Amino acid sequence: MKTRFKPKFNIKKGDTVVVIAGDDKDRTKPRKVLEVIPDKARVLVEGVNIITKHTKPTAQNTKGGIVKQEAPIAISNVMLWDAKAGKPTKVSRQRDNGKLVRIAKKSGEVIK
Repeated sequence: MKTRFKPKFNIKKGDTVVVIAGDDKDRTKPRKVLEVIPDKARVLVEGVNIITKHTKPTAQNTKGGIVKQEAPIAISNVMLWDAKAGKPTKVSRQRDNGKLVRIAKKSGEVIK
């Protein structure tokens, strides 16, 4: 993503999200964000987009073999989960004592 200004995303590490598009689409099952990659606009979500990686034996991993792990998905394919409403929600931002806080649009609750 070659842009002059770094994009701001409403999803952070540790948030609960739902996958709204793709093979693992399930709008009722909230999952945890493991990592956010802002320069590629991708996000790593727990239990989503599982790939099999073939590893060679090394000094740390003497066995090697086939390892299953999560791969990043596009950040546009996930939506923040509103625990109070029990549904996925959009996010608005407001200043609160000089700090920018995220607010769920469905319930009006502040997202921590």
